[in-house]
Amino acid sequence: MPQFMDVHHGMKGITADQLREAHSADLAIEKEEGVHFEKAWADPESGTVYCLSDAPSAEAVQRIHERTGHRPDEIHPVPLTV
Repeated sequence: MPQFMDVHHGMKGITADQLREAHSADLAIEKEEGVHFEKAWADPESGTVYCLSDAPSAEAVQRIHERTGHRPDEIHPVPLTV
């Protein structure tokens, strides 16, 4: 299954608890779109959050994030991993 890295901007000051809560919200409904969110990272200083997922499409990732209230600003395919 294809992998995607999505990026969220404007989350300055995000805490570990808030990141965990947002990630958990995605995990709770991810199967409805055939998505699996692997991991999330955040830089509270810049307000940037990154999420890595396996998904059938970028649109499926977008729909899950929109439903949980944190629409990504960018979604990038990850066609090669080492």
